[in-house]
Amino acid sequence: MAEVHDIDARGARHCETTALGVLLRHEGLDLSEPMLFGLGSGLSFIYWDAKNLDFPFLGGRVRPFDLTRNLAGRLGLDLRVQETTSPRKAWADVTAHVDAGRPVGLQLDSGHLDYFTPKVHFGGHVVALYGYDGHEARLVDTAQQGGAVTTNLTGLARARAARGPMTARHRSFTLSVPRTAPPPESRIVPAVTACAAVFLDPPIANLGHRGIEKAAKLVPTWLRRTDDPRRDLPQAAFLMEEAGTGGALFRNLYRDFLAECAQLVGDRHLRTGHALYTEAATLWTEAAALIAAAGELGDEQDLVRAGNVLRDVSRVEREAMRALVRLEDGRAPA
Repeated sequence: MAEVHDIDARGARHCETTALGVLLRHEGLDLSEPMLFGLGSGLSFIYWDAKNLDFPFLGGRVRPFDLTRNLAGRLGLDLRVQETTSPRKAWADVTAHVDAGRPVGLQLDSGHLDYFTPKVHFGGHVVALYGYDGHEARLVDTAQQGGAVTTNLTGLARARAARGPMTARHRSFTLSVPRTAPPPESRIVPAVTACAAVFLDPPIANLGHRGIEKAAKLVPTWLRRTDDPRRDLPQAAFLMEEAGTGGALFRNLYRDFLAECAQLVGDRHLRTGHALYTEAATLWTEAAALIAAAGELGDEQDLVRAGNVLRDVSRVEREAMRALVRLEDGRAPA
């Protein structure tokens, strides 16, 4: 077994931040998962419905790997990305890093991993690989999936080769921390304001606060959108609360990021944003519970109530981001 030593194999709540944490701790940079998520301007929202989808999808973060790119750019990290259509070269790229003593991140389709539950296909899943032999690989995934896990190489190859929404061409990546990298706390304001600006002024109506408002209007129609409400509505609620989001569609992570920032920066706009995202997180969990109940009981009134909650969410998050974007004007009096 070829293996990178001194790996801190903590599984966190979200896949991409879990992998980033493993890679950066190996480089000597230990940041909390909320800090990784927030410095990567990871928070977003999308209401996604298309002809090829069986049911609408509510997404709460930026596109897969954008968080990694954002974080690397903001912290001055050396991000090396490799992609190829050749499975043989893709595996050689990965093993070369491990043989050199460095863990490597992989983007793949979680549905092909033998340990992964539930068996759903998601092409934007990210893991850290730190060991391998002729039969299996050693990975770090989320705490929900077991943290430090092993998977057979056949399934791993299928997961990396999968094509479809949000997949990449056998993408692997490494991170290193240059000596000239700025202190993470110095990058808090740019990270917060960049995230807020995009959220407040989305290019299309199904993104950002406008997307949440759109969801508020459309969620009450979901019983008419599905042939199997007992499957689709609880599944939508599960994806909001349990599927690597950290709860409340990533709002718990962003709430905790803002709390950590407020301790470091001491800004009243940050404290306002934190208070409002604490409220928003509670509302998202309430909306998910109502959506699940509607699927189980078939009562459209639960969806009407969920729509009303989401309307409140849109207002609360808009107010939060309006406060947070003002950090561009300089630190407010404490």
